[in-house]
Amino acid sequence: MITGVVKVLHKWGNSHKKYVLKARCDKKNAFMKIPVRAHSFVARLVLAAVIGVIAFLGAGFNSYADQYMVGAGDVLKIEVYDHDDLTTVARVNGDGTITMPLLGQLDVNRLTVSQISELLSARLEDGYIIAPQVSVFIEEFRSKKVIILGQVHKPGLYELQGQTTLLELISKAGGLTEDAGEKVILKRKPTAPGYDESVINIDMKKLVEQGDASLNVTIIDGDSIYISKAGVFYVTGEVKKPDMYKYEAITVIKAITMAGGLTDRASARNVKIIRKIDGREDVLEKVKMDESVLPGDVVVVPESFF
Repeated sequence: MITGVVKVLHKWGNSHKKYVLKARCDKKNAFMKIPVRAHSFVARLVLAAVIGVIAFLGAGFNSYADQYMVGAGDVLKIEVYDHDDLTTVARVNGDGTITMPLLGQLDVNRLTVSQISELLSARLEDGYIIAPQVSVFIEEFRSKKVIILGQVHKPGLYELQGQTTLLELISKAGGLTEDAGEKVILKRKPTAPGYDESVINIDMKKLVEQGDASLNVTIIDGDSIYISKAGVFYVTGEVKKPDMYKYEAITVIKAITMAGGLTDRASARNVKIIRKIDGREDVLEKVKMDESVLPGDVVVVPESFF
């Protein structure tokens, strides 16, 4: 979040000033020196844009920190307003506890920073400080262990530091293979006792091709990600390139086009589809060219005898 406003350091002549914008994103301070003319409208617009960008980035980081559940290995910085003697930097122990002045050991395992702040405020208010204002920051994130399997070049167990999104994890795993499908299944451990494991289905086509950033979820400790294999369909008979093809939502005419088109001997009126339904093979005779092709279908183009 923004903790400083534009500050004048010194003047350059009568009409020039040098500004410094100070911004704080959670635990770190970022400084940017921006020399501008004091009366420049464009400069003021640029300055406003910079403030907006920093606020956006800070908000994104804070949003992640707010959702993040603390665990062993994390380093927390705890500040109590107007009580500098209680400022504490503590690493979470293997049993999920930290040690705080006045309060001793506290269990903070799988709590968010806001929950820890509420816990500390309640404990301090119980006989120590009137209406304490407690701030908790994550100074250092522990490594997160996640598993990614399926259609990536380097599947396996990964240890991640800090905030990592789904696309960043896929990149670390070598990227998607040619056989990768559009479906990603993310299994997430219970976030609290009594809750069930959650399953998140992600449409990679919407994420990558349509740019739906809401699907680029943040990966947390213990996540398991599976990249599905794309479905296939087959085109055989009187086409120029009979073969197996990676499935996409298409019609018969497009499937035939992908297979190089019809040969001179093809019977376009007698195309059929062999389709498995509930383990049983059905044959759809004389299908129309705008008929949809499904994963696993076999499109058969017969020879014309006339």
